[in-house]
Amino acid sequence: MPFPTPPRVCIVGAGAIGCTLAARLAGSGQPVSLLARGATLAAIRANGVRLHDLDGEHAASVEASDSCAELGEQDLVFLCTKAPALADLLPTLAPLIGAQTAVVPVVNGVPWWYFHGEAGRFAGHRVNSVDPDGRLAGALDMEHLLGCVVFITAQVEAPGVVRSNNPHLMILGEPTNRLSERLERVRALIEGAGIEARATDRIRDQLWTKIIANLTSNPLSVVTGATLEQLYGLPELRAVVAKILNEALLVAAAYGARVSIDPQTFMELGAGMGPVRTSMLQDYEQGRPLELAAIGDAVVELAGYQGLSMPTTQDILTLARFRGAPFPSTEPSRQRQ
Repeated sequence: MPFPTPPRVCIVGAGAIGCTLAARLAGSGQPVSLLARGATLAAIRANGVRLHDLDGEHAASVEASDSCAELGEQDLVFLCTKAPALADLLPTLAPLIGAQTAVVPVVNGVPWWYFHGEAGRFAGHRVNSVDPDGRLAGALDMEHLLGCVVFITAQVEAPGVVRSNNPHLMILGEPTNRLSERLERVRALIEGAGIEARATDRIRDQLWTKIIANLTSNPLSVVTGATLEQLYGLPELRAVVAKILNEALLVAAAYGARVSIDPQTFMELGAGMGPVRTSMLQDYEQGRPLELAAIGDAVVELAGYQGLSMPTTQDILTLARFRGAPFPSTEPSRQRQ
């Protein structure tokens, strides 16, 4: 069934990626609603969303609310939240989702739907690191899902105000690896907003490229405080990144993924992103939960299913987790005399 003209589009989450999408879509003439809360909701209601990117400054008005019931049923929903928030959030989105609604999770790491549509010994399997009790799988019919890999680096400068200094790219694909009419409609909508958008019948290949990019940069950035330019460019950090990269490439290969970027080019592209702080480093600096389960633990889990180990990756994840939520002190308490 084709989208109405114009389609009803809702973006859930008003962080860096959500506001980037909102600004570009609304700026192209597409009506957009935005689910937000708190100070961000107030700022967007008062001033709209603003994006500074390579094409200049974009300012757009959107319908902003903290109520799914108020926004109502949508044709297209982008989930632009952090992975740890999904389990509590997804069941509350029912008023947005009708029989024909396409839901596009724009989320880092291994998605909870990774094994959906897969055959063989992993058919119907669940990624426990991201969906330990099946709440995500049970909250949304998988037929609504459209896979997405987003290559957008952006930072929030103020509520509703975002800056991005690199090109925007989104790659979309059906979890069942087919090319569909709705896939092309969503791709064209995003392309029309000035964001490069591609459709693929092998979305997991692209997922692994982004999973590896996140895994080699995000946890290590929390441990070191380094930017992408430093992580992939400084010899001492580059050596650690290379170990994580090699471990992750083996896991990707075990699942039949075709990662098209060779390691040397991967490093050069990473360093070429410039002095960008990863989203996980930004979360750490602001005291927010870290996406370690989806970005790191899930990859280690997938490795284990294939009999592979990831010792360097696990060490960096342990250190990042310690930095994000320090373990209780083992030093004996001293009572005052």
